[in-house]
Amino acid sequence: MTRLASHPVPDATGAAAQLFTAIQGAIGKVPNAYRDIGSNSPVVLEAVLALDASLKKTALSARDIEVIKLAVSATNGCDYCVAAHSLMGKMAGLQPDALAAVRAGRATGNAREDALADFARELVTSRGTVEASVVAAVKAAGITDAQIVDVTLAITAITLTNLFNRINDTVVDFPKVA
Repeated sequence: MTRLASHPVPDATGAAAQLFTAIQGAIGKVPNAYRDIGSNSPVVLEAVLALDASLKKTALSARDIEVIKLAVSATNGCDYCVAAHSLMGKMAGLQPDALAAVRAGRATGNAREDALADFARELVTSRGTVEASVVAAVKAAGITDAQIVDVTLAITAITLTNLFNRINDTVVDFPKVA
């Protein structure tokens, strides 16, 4: 049961209705997190969508973004986003064993993806205060300075939804993961 207002998508009006129509047209449904964010603040939903649209323009691949979002969501304990980004990660080409490894904080065997996940987890758990060796390690895996900045945008985007879903206790409408 959610803790904040949650209205059926067909009952939405104004800006929320416009955003829901666009989401439904793009992906075929309005996920519960987007519904609940938009039910309470269409401005925040618009910002979430804009952050994700900006991420698509970065030097990170869709697969990179999903590794980062899944690592951060697992670290933050957001079951909603873990489920959502496990599905999105699969759609981006991540195999089930790699998804499970990222969720568990273990190595996947892909040096680049492991470096991205480790870096994202380190940024989240240290509140961004990291040793020079942490930056050197992610760079050694081939991550550029621009991509390091892009990682911070990915973390910002997923942290917003992680926090919302934790506050709201959003009902998971994606396949649950073990």
